[in-house]
Amino acid sequence: MINTLITSPEMVDDENPEWTDKMFAQAKPASKFPELQDLLKANRGRPKIDNPKKTISIRLSNETLAYFKSTGKGWQTRIDEILTKYAASH
Repeated sequence: MINTLITSPEMVDDENPEWTDKMFAQAKPASKFPELQDLLKANRGRPKIDNPKKTISIRLSNETLAYFKSTGKGWQTRIDEILTKYAASH
């Protein structure tokens, strides 16, 4: 099916021909074009936040873990909220 689509006359694009081995050999990486550097670096990944959370390892009892996991998606966030409230009040 795919080969049929590629070789189908309706799918031929004269403005964007299939690359030849010669074209690939002559290709240069985008990093070689200084005028594109801003475009290459723009908006990559998640936006940076002022106070990112830290990844840690914590050991919890089986009962505690089972309880929070049973509350559904977001259980780790709920643990964080409870600990944050506790820390603020003590």
